[in-house]
Amino acid sequence: MLKALLSRRIDQFERTWTYDASYMRELLAASPWTFLKFSLVTGMVPRKDAPAAALAAAGIVGTLAEDCGPCVQISVDMAAAGGLTPEVLRAILAGDVQAMGPDAALGYGFARAVLDRRLDEADAMRDQVLRRWGHRGLVALTLALTTARIYPTVKYGLGHGRACSRVTVAGEAAPLRKPEILAA
Repeated sequence: MLKALLSRRIDQFERTWTYDASYMRELLAASPWTFLKFSLVTGMVPRKDAPAAALAAAGIVGTLAEDCGPCVQISVDMAAAGGLTPEVLRAILAGDVQAMGPDAALGYGFARAVLDRRLDEADAMRDQVLRRWGHRGLVALTLALTTARIYPTVKYGLGHGRACSRVTVAGEAAPLRKPEILAA
């Protein structure tokens, strides 16, 4: 019964976001409890503790670090549904800090500095985040960055991440600037 209920939730998710959630079905088939735990990941981000543009920018940077298509697209679609304008979303995807606005620029810069391990820059941006949004805002941005990376990583780990695709914003193709993550 639990599997059937969760399967219907996946069906609804796929219809809502026009997204192939085959990897979620694989998690569900392995264990409904594992799937339930996995599905709680996005709920970890306290959305009220930092501006939506900053959270979206950090999340998109995290997703771009792991994916080049469908996961980025759903991140963009969810940010648009949350009220971000196409102009801000295009700027985030292109890495155009000047055009994305101050909240998104700080979220974007913080996420990039953390992923690139530019520690001095990350420290300076962390201080800015703390001044603007406090410790709760810093936690929210950090969790947005981290949780965004989980989905594409699981998807690729299970063998479902095989296709890069064009990302669109408001029906138009958007240029992407993928982060160049330092090799560990």
